[in-house]
Amino acid sequence: MRQTNIFLTVVTVIGLVALVSCRKDKPVTSEFNEVTTSKDGVVFSVDTLDSRVEWVGYKIFKSNNTSHFGNIKLESGEVSLKDGKLESGNFVVSMNTITADDLKNNVEKQAKLDAHLKSADFFDVKKFPTASFEITKVIVNDTGDYNTRLEGNLTIKGITKPISLDTNVREKDGLLTIKSNKKDINRRDFGVDFTSPVAKGIIKDEISIQVNVKALEKK
Repeated sequence: MRQTNIFLTVVTVIGLVALVSCRKDKPVTSEFNEVTTSKDGVVFSVDTLDSRVEWVGYKIFKSNNTSHFGNIKLESGEVSLKDGKLESGNFVVSMNTITADDLKNNVEKQAKLDAHLKSADFFDVKKFPTASFEITKVIVNDTGDYNTRLEGNLTIKGITKPISLDTNVREKDGLLTIKSNKKDINRRDFGVDFTSPVAKGIIKDEISIQVNVKALEKK
């Protein structure tokens, strides 16, 4: 009986190790929604000087939650309106512009964190210089704090996942503005797997992003 129990214990341990190993080695794969919107509306080009993605990253350190926050600039983008309603769009983000605004008063620390975020530990901007979001579906909301829900495909580090953003979309005199709610995404879903030593604080998997876009009507 004792030998049987030992044998069962060994088999169980081996099974658990194999299961953990399989989960650890499982590659992150892309998922995406099909684009269902038409593209025959009035076209607006993103004003890259006045558009950005704001981000917040979180860390648990000595039982306290801390965070870094900053922004990333847009490289390009177009959206279209049909009958006064947002119809389709795509945005390209320049990952090489990612910066930590909370450290702007400490140039040395800011430069160090910015460089780390751009490294292979995080977003590997040399290999993946851009991220993107393509709208696949637009849902107009008549009630609530946001008037439009955007469903789309978010691509970071070459990995695509479907997400939705609640946004306020407004157009006046040829200027289109899109401002989203804060949206939590899991960085590990996009291959951002860096883990810091416990002594330096545990980096949470969730990153909050918020999109602020201004676009001008093409003439």
